[in-house]
Amino acid sequence: MTATEFDVTGMTCGHCEASVREEVSEIAGVESVEVSHVTGKLVVNSSAPIADADVIAAVDEAGYTAVRA
Repeated sequence: MTATEFDVTGMTCGHCEASVREEVSEIAGVESVEVSHVTGKLVVNSSAPIADADVIAAVDEAGYTAVRA
């Protein structure tokens, strides 16, 4: 299992977390997603490494901005 951490800006509530979790979970190979609007952290657990660009694009689709931590 591979865990990759990102910093996400713009999240302010649980609904924000749910939006990010939903979009990132749709990426092939993602096993679980941990996201917190309080810390601004996103941890993507996957069966194999996933391209940062794919995660960043999914977070962008949810309406937020992510960078690799």
